[in-house]
Amino acid sequence: MLVIFDFDGTLVDSEIMWAQATSEVMQEEDIDMSVETYNAQYAGMNSQEIIAHLEEELEQGLSHDIAQRIQDKAEKKLENVKAIQGVHEMLDQLDYARCLCSNSDSDYLCDHMRSTGLWDRFRPYIYSATEVGSKAAKPDPNVFLHAATSLEMDAKDCYVIEDSFHGVQAAVAAGMRVIGFIGGAHSYPGHGEHLMDAGAETVIHRFEDLPATLEALKIWQDQ
Repeated sequence: MLVIFDFDGTLVDSEIMWAQATSEVMQEEDIDMSVETYNAQYAGMNSQEIIAHLEEELEQGLSHDIAQRIQDKAEKKLENVKAIQGVHEMLDQLDYARCLCSNSDSDYLCDHMRSTGLWDRFRPYIYSATEVGSKAAKPDPNVFLHAATSLEMDAKDCYVIEDSFHGVQAAVAAGMRVIGFIGGAHSYPGHGEHLMDAGAETVIHRFEDLPATLEALKIWQDQ
């Protein structure tokens, strides 16, 4: 079994910071995007993807520097980012091979995984979607398929922990089983149902429940 973790909003409580930064910049552009809207519709996507989606929806171009402004605001907030409660204790108990698959770039992952004590728990099995395989970001299954191939695992034996609709979609498209995570500060009413609509088999809101959940799903698969 290979357990694959997303990063933002799953291992670290950063997704709320990206939501706040994006909402603030959009308000500066007179575009109505609440933190709640971001969490429900755009969590798991990178800024470039969000901007492209908005430009298509609004049928207009946005400011050329908008992605950088979001990045600058988010990085300021991320100076205080913390690992999700219970992550390290869960990793101490997890007996299976593990890796990380994220839409974030490798420099970002290195910085924030080091600051939260997660770097040495995953390296070198840390994969940035836009730097591997076809370089397509989630919801494309690229990064998950690359991880499975690199670690010589069948997709059916991979279990993905994801907090976003787009991430769940990507993992399902890769032929993997998904546990939705709704324990981040960005979680919203209906979050679990949203993830299950995308294909998650179940959801958890505490990492202390993950080992038992994995065991239950594995037993069910083996029967």
